[in-house]
Amino acid sequence: MARTGTHVIVIGNEKGGSGKSTTGFHLAIFLLYQGFRVASIDVDSRQQTFTNFVRNRRNWAQSRDSNVPHTTHYHLPLARGDSIKENQRLEFDLFRQAVVEVEGDADFLVVDTPGFDTHLTRLAHSLADTLVTPLNDSLIDLDVMAHVDPVTGEARELSHYARLVQRARTERLGIDGRTIDWVLVRNRISMLSSRNMRQVQSSIEQIATRLGCRVAEGIAERVIFRSLFPTGMTVFDPLDAELLGGVQSMSHVSARQEYKQLVEALRLPISEKAAQRKAAVATWGESSKSPIAFSHMADSGRQAPR
Repeated sequence: MARTGTHVIVIGNEKGGSGKSTTGFHLAIFLLYQGFRVASIDVDSRQQTFTNFVRNRRNWAQSRDSNVPHTTHYHLPLARGDSIKENQRLEFDLFRQAVVEVEGDADFLVVDTPGFDTHLTRLAHSLADTLVTPLNDSLIDLDVMAHVDPVTGEARELSHYARLVQRARTERLGIDGRTIDWVLVRNRISMLSSRNMRQVQSSIEQIATRLGCRVAEGIAERVIFRSLFPTGMTVFDPLDAELLGGVQSMSHVSARQEYKQLVEALRLPISEKAAQRKAAVATWGESSKSPIAFSHMADSGRQAPR
């Protein structure tokens, strides 16, 4: 697939319950509030958690006439044909169509992948500029990256997912000479220090060194994320008493700050994109002095390419 100026953020992990969709959706909404054009693709045609976030958000906003930003979203329907090969071809064609429509129009593309290996999972990873892998802060969940010695915490044999990413990075390097910035995000970090917490930190740092990726602190376990899902709202949206059922708590404020710190740790090209946007606006301002023809842009409410 040809690539242009859209920065692709892929959320990937073969372990369920790590907060992939919640993390990806919050990143997308944060970037929207920063004034960027953001598109999203849900590659998980079975669970479609990201798509449900989007749907809930649009329904909530429409029912309350709320002016909140939305991504240009695409979801891939589950192919139900008898031929596995034909199903894969159909899913690939839909995914390619979505990427082509987004490229050059969106500043950022957020891709949410399923918690299992598929052809599209591998393809999405090879397109990533930034790969975000949320991990629950436990030795059990580190097994998705590498088999860890339960006594020493030493990383031994790499897992299937780690090898998948390594292959994707090699393919990407061969295609355009660029590498994938891979960030392991520690989610559900305990507020209290413990031997297990220190062992997890040591193990994940060893794994990151071995794999050539970075580690960032993510989001603590908070009830607010479960309570916001039915409305599709995020900690970056106006959280009023009607939405929360009460006034904001320090937990809500802390969650917002944690996500802001995570965005900083990801080192996304936000300043570069902002400069490009400013230059584009200046160019448009000059050209608008004479009549120009405007092309129709994709509606942000689109659910899937057809």
